[in-house]
Amino acid sequence: QGQLVESGGGLVQPGGSLRLSCAVSGNNFFSLYTMGWFRQAPGKQREMVAQITTTDDTRYSDSVKGRFTISRDNAKNILYLQMNSLKVADTAVYYCNADSGVTGIGYWGQGTQVTVSS
Repeated sequence: QGQLVESGGGLVQPGGSLRLSCAVSGNNFFSLYTMGWFRQAPGKQREMVAQITTTDDTRYSDSVKGRFTISRDNAKNILYLQMNSLKVADTAVYYCNADSGVTGIGYWGQGTQVTVSS
């Protein structure tokens, strides 16, 4: 029922910025989902980067706090992740996640590659 498509990834130099987008389609209840960004770097397990609730409360991993900003546009069904002051350690595949709060109902995007390299 829900399809999540990430975009905005690419190659950027350290200190640069990128904005990731996650477009949700096939679902009319975007505003009722807690949304999050996760990432998986080479040799590491997937970790939560940022989360935004249905009431716009946000939280971030310590490694990105102060550099990344998560936001959502409920009118357009789009989730964003603004990434500033990027570091080489931020290199990973970034995934969008939607959590309905109901067991068994959640969605993942296919991921977008972010590579930070000089």
